[in-house]
Amino acid sequence: MIRQSALMDYAARSTVQKSDRALQDAQRLGRQTAFLSHSHRDRILAKGVQAFLQSQGWDVYIDWEDAEMPAKPNRQTAARIKDKIVRLDWFLFLATQTSTASRWCPWEIGYADGKKNIERIIILPTSDGYSTYGNEYLDLYRHIWPSTVGELRVYGPDQTSVALRDMRW
Repeated sequence: MIRQSALMDYAARSTVQKSDRALQDAQRLGRQTAFLSHSHRDRILAKGVQAFLQSQGWDVYIDWEDAEMPAKPNRQTAARIKDKIVRLDWFLFLATQTSTASRWCPWEIGYADGKKNIERIIILPTSDGYSTYGNEYLDLYRHIWPSTVGELRVYGPDQTSVALRDMRW
C-alpha cells in the first residue's frame, strides 16, 4: 500500500496543473495517460498521485482541474467522465476511506470495468497509518504496492508484477 503521508509530501512539492490540451499533447507524444478516480475530499492525495506519476513520465487527469467540467454534477459531468475513462490509457482508483464510501468512485470503477481492458485498471491502495484501504479490489484488479527493495510495482491478482516505471501500453 501507499502511505497517504507520502502522497501529501508529493502534493506539497507539486506545481502540476493539467489541462485537457496537455493530455492530448501527452497522448500525441506517447506518454502514459491516466484517469484518476478519487474522492474530492482527497484532493491533496490526488495531487500527490499526479505529481508522483508525472515524475515517472505519466500524465494524470483529475476532473476538478478540467475547465470544461460543469460546476455542479449533471449528465454532462457523467458523459465527460465516461469519455476520459475510455480515451485515456489507464484507469487508476485511489483507494481511501472516502473514495470507497463515495457515490461517484464505485460508479467510475464499474464503468471502467465494462469499458477498459482489465489490465488497464489499477488500484492504488493506501494507508493512513491506522487502516489500509482498497483490499477489497486486490483480487479483481492490478494494484500498486511497494516491493521489498523500495520500488513501486504493479501486481496482478496472480501476484506477478512489473516495475511501475516499466509500465507501457
